[in-house]
Amino acid sequence: MSEQSPRRAPRRRLHAILAAVVSVVFVATACTPAASSPSEGSEGAELERFYGQQLDLEPCELRGYIPENVIEGECGHVEVPLDYENPDAALAQIAVFRVPARGDDPIGSLVVNPGGPGFPGVGYAAQLADVWIDNALTERFDIVGFDPRGTGATVPALDCYSDAERDAGAGSASQLSYSGVRPLVEACAESVGGQEALAHLGTRDVARDMDIMRAVLGDSALSFAGSSYGTRLGAVYAEMFPENVRALVLDGALDPHATTLERREQQWAGFQKSFEQFAAFCAQQGACVIGGDPAAATEEYQRLTRPLVDSPLMTASGRELTFADVSDAMVTGLYSSATWPVMSQGLSELAQGDGAIMLALRDFYLGRSPEGAYDNGTEATLAINCLDEDRFTAAELAGLERAALDAAPFLDPGTPVRETSDLCEGWPVEPTLGFPYADGIRNLPPTLTVSVTGDPVTPHAGGIRLAETLGGSLLTVVGDQHGTLLAANECVEAAVEAYLINLEVPDRDAECALAPVGG
Repeated sequence: MSEQSPRRAPRRRLHAILAAVVSVVFVATACTPAASSPSEGSEGAELERFYGQQLDLEPCELRGYIPENVIEGECGHVEVPLDYENPDAALAQIAVFRVPARGDDPIGSLVVNPGGPGFPGVGYAAQLADVWIDNALTERFDIVGFDPRGTGATVPALDCYSDAERDAGAGSASQLSYSGVRPLVEACAESVGGQEALAHLGTRDVARDMDIMRAVLGDSALSFAGSSYGTRLGAVYAEMFPENVRALVLDGALDPHATTLERREQQWAGFQKSFEQFAAFCAQQGACVIGGDPAAATEEYQRLTRPLVDSPLMTASGRELTFADVSDAMVTGLYSSATWPVMSQGLSELAQGDGAIMLALRDFYLGRSPEGAYDNGTEATLAINCLDEDRFTAAELAGLERAALDAAPFLDPGTPVRETSDLCEGWPVEPTLGFPYADGIRNLPPTLTVSVTGDPVTPHAGGIRLAETLGGSLLTVVGDQHGTLLAANECVEAAVEAYLINLEVPDRDAECALAPVGG
């Protein structure tokens, strides 16, 4: 299960995206010198040329927080070794996008990451620069996004499955396993130059890339804002380079102590809770297709969707809508309560034999364009997780899937759970992250963790745990969505601004609140 994507932006941009979804539905029936050398403990002279490289940037434009907004910035690449143990061998080119500070007294760079893992970050920088257009953050900081190794415009980039294979279910985000396609290791290896490259896509590799980027951008210490999986990346950077940290904003936090098994069970339980909250909202609107009793909503939802397991619905676009497709669509909507009205409409139309809205939500979640081309975000998420997450035997994976479906019964197709191989079977190396991570860091500057009480993807308890682990501050946000940095919430923005600019942390027990559905 992916953690967060720039495609999953709540509030204002989400409303714009949903307008685009409706449009799709109707159409169917889119530099500076290095600041410092490698820090102590790195390979020293072997990495000097990377830390000392000149960053050549050219003017470019990207879409902002509102899709029709165009953000002007600078694009380029930072060269890093593919294998830090052998820096003279193959290289990677990390794509970067920088929006220069508007003011005359910039603090430096604010490096941002949207999550995933596996989602490109250059667009996230444009989105944040757009939502912060009148904020002091864009006055005092260069907003810098990058596509982590294996993703987006970075070279090499993963491209594991054909568009036809993706349409057939490869990489379905709501499922723990799938069959009928080539093994992941085989499918991904060719796109990045062989299996050796697959061994160097993990979070610890990306953290080392960020330290080179920090120096190349001209910053003696890193200021970073990461969402969802980006909180893992920021925490691991703090573990590996504590002396190079200036400030870390960690939004929608992963628990650094939770194992893969624990976190997946927590995620699915979170989605069930969010589904039940959606069901209560739907019932309040009247004429809800999954009934007026939220306690019976799971059963009514299963009655509506389970027939799609054996008999997919043919949509007006000529594509079939499967149970897995609807599950992906529902997971999309549960990232933010702002999407609930569209989900309700989509389910109502599904009951009438029209699957266009649900298919559009599924496509949005999995990065499928109206023309049928997929981005590589979901594939990169799978491949990066092979370097970060625990591996399972076939029996353990079956047990995990059963536990997950017990935790989120609305996603249960009602078919037997079969033993299948771990997606990462045959990967050239064992996982390189390790749990727990970022524990016991000494001399780390104050950090700021931001956590939403009703986050369905990264539970609030994980945010509390990360703040405690880092010895940092916690900002609790009352609401029902995943992450806050794109929420355009004045309270959250004020706290983040005070911290990043003046290094002032919120008071203990500080809280903000997100607007309710329709607010």
